[in-house]
Amino acid sequence: MRRNVHAGMTLIEVLIAVSLLSVLSLGMLFAMRVGMNALDKANRKLLDNRRVAGAGRIIVQQLAGFMPVIAVAATAPDAPGFKVPFFEGRARSMRLVSTYSLQQAARGIPQVLEFQVIPGEQGRGVRLVVNENPYTGPRSAGVFCLGPGPDPEAGMTTQRFTPIVVGSGSFVLADRLASCQFLYLEPGPAPGLEKWTPNWVLPRWPIAIRIEMASLDDDRSKLKPLTVTSALRVNRYPIFDYGDFE
Repeated sequence: MRRNVHAGMTLIEVLIAVSLLSVLSLGMLFAMRVGMNALDKANRKLLDNRRVAGAGRIIVQQLAGFMPVIAVAATAPDAPGFKVPFFEGRARSMRLVSTYSLQQAARGIPQVLEFQVIPGEQGRGVRLVVNENPYTGPRSAGVFCLGPGPDPEAGMTTQRFTPIVVGSGSFVLADRLASCQFLYLEPGPAPGLEKWTPNWVLPRWPIAIRIEMASLDDDRSKLKPLTVTSALRVNRYPIFDYGDFE
């Protein structure tokens, strides 16, 4: 049988085939990389939006669970205790008792919540953090009270509280904020004349609380932290002695 001397492939044809296969493989890898990057960016934005939305829901539930607690505090171990409506309201910090717990939601024991605005990472913007301390009774809230004294911010004598300490156990509610401020609604002499104030000095609880937040990120595709306003539905009078109900 005579063999065909023209059968087979030349070296040039092999090189061309290998080159085409390499180009196709490179194009497929590039397309997969672009797709994976797009998927990763979409997942990051989705997680960021979920984090912002979740933080907003947590803040709303914490404020909605506000408890009008009368704290029992003492300036010294042997000194008689004094009663004071437990609430600290400043422009960059806030302390109150809520039925909502971060770990156990509404099913947990009440918590003394300490909100604090601190600088962000690398000094860029600010972040909102919160501490949780179990509330077991009026005296557990009284340990945060220092008694009346001069307040440099308000320029008058008000109830003082211990400083809020931010540590590894603090939970970050909102990050990468351009600004964050607490405001408190103060009753006016007549309906419709209420006003918002950044420093709460009255010996009672405010009508409502507002947390104003502005995002540091200009990306319009991301969900921005929104201002949260919550009314405090308090149905007890602070100076009334509830006796055994405390």
